[in-house]
Amino acid sequence: MNPKNDGLSAEKSINLFHCLNELNDRFLVDEIQQYLRSGSLSTRKLSPAQWSALVFILLSSDKGLDVFDLKKYSASEEALLMLLPVVKASNKALLRDCTLSEKTCEALSSVLGSQSCCLREVDLSHNDLEDAGMTALSSGMLDQQCGLESLRHEASRSTLASTELMFLVSALGSNNQCNHLFFRVADCNLSQRSCETLSSCLSSKSLRLQSLDLNYNNLQDVGLKQLSEGLKSPYCHLERLSLTACSLSEHSCETLASVLSSPSCSLRSLNMSNNHLSESGLQRLCAELKNKHCQMETLILCGCQLSERCCSYISSVLSTQSSKLRELDLSSNNLRDAGVQQLCSGLGTPHCTLETLSWSFL
Repeated sequence: MNPKNDGLSAEKSINLFHCLNELNDRFLVDEIQQYLRSGSLSTRKLSPAQWSALVFILLSSDKGLDVFDLKKYSASEEALLMLLPVVKASNKALLRDCTLSEKTCEALSSVLGSQSCCLREVDLSHNDLEDAGMTALSSGMLDQQCGLESLRHEASRSTLASTELMFLVSALGSNNQCNHLFFRVADCNLSQRSCETLSSCLSSKSLRLQSLDLNYNNLQDVGLKQLSEGLKSPYCHLERLSLTACSLSEHSCETLASVLSSPSCSLRSLNMSNNHLSESGLQRLCAELKNKHCQMETLILCGCQLSERCCSYISSVLSTQSSKLRELDLSSNNLRDAGVQQLCSGLGTPHCTLETLSWSFL
C-alpha cells in the first residue's frame, strides 16, 4: 500500500484497508498502532492514507466507540474531517477548544442527519463557529434522523451574536431528542436582544434547558427583566442560573423574586455574586425563598455588598420550615460579628436544612 496515494476517498481507503488486512498487508496499520502505543500520534503529520488506517483501527477495535475525544489524535479541523466515520459511530464527541470552524459544522450537520449516526452527545465549546457554522449545524439538528440528546456549546471572552443563539434555539426547539442542554455564554458581550432570544429559548415547549451561565455579561436590570419572561414560563425547566458580575441591582432581586413566586419555577441553584444587591433587594429575595413553592437549594451571594443587617433576612429563611436551602455562600461581604450571630440563630433552629455555609470577613 502506497501511503502517498491521496486520491482515494476516505470510504474507499477504509474498504481497501479491510481487504489488505485480510491479505495480511498491514504496513500502515502497524505503523499507526505503533504511534498510538507510543503516544506520539497527536504530534505527527499524517497522510490521508495514514488517517484512513487510523479510522480502520478505531472502527475495528473491540473496545467500542463510546467517547470520541479529538484531542487524543489532533486538536485540529483536518483531524476531525478525516475521522468523521469514527465520530459518526461514537455515542459522545468531545470537540472542545480544537480550533474548529464553519467547515466543521457543515460536516457535523451531514453526520447528524444520517440514519446510521450514533451520536447522542456533542461538546463544541470554545470553538469560533460563527453564525454560518451555527446555521449549518442547525440544519443537521433539524433533520428527523437526528438523535442528538445533549449539545454543549460554551463560549467565553468573545462576542456572541444573538443570531448564533437564535440558530441554536430554532434547531434545539425543533429536535425532540435534544432535551438536556447546558448553555454557558460567560463574558460574551451579550446584548438585550440576546436576552430576548434566551427568554424564547427558556419558554420553548420542546426544549429542556437545564443550566444557564451568563456570568460577566453586562445584562443590567433591563436584560434580566427580559430574561425573566422566559423564566416564568410554565414550560421553563431551568434548574441552575449563574449571573455573576452582570451589573444587577436591587431591581433584579425584585425581578427574580417574581420568578421564584411562580409555582412552576424549577430553579434550584442561583449565583448572583459580585452584583450590588443592597439590603432592600436581599429582603425581597429572601421573602420568596420562604415560599413553599420555592425549590432553591444553592444560593451564592459572594461580594454583593451585604451588611450585617442582611443576615436577619437570611436567618429568617434558614429557620423557615418550607426552606430547602442546602448550600449558602456569603463570602466577601461585610457581615461582622453581629451578622454572623444572627446567622447562627437561624442555623440553630430545627427546621434549618443547610449543609454548607461559606463566609469570610472583609
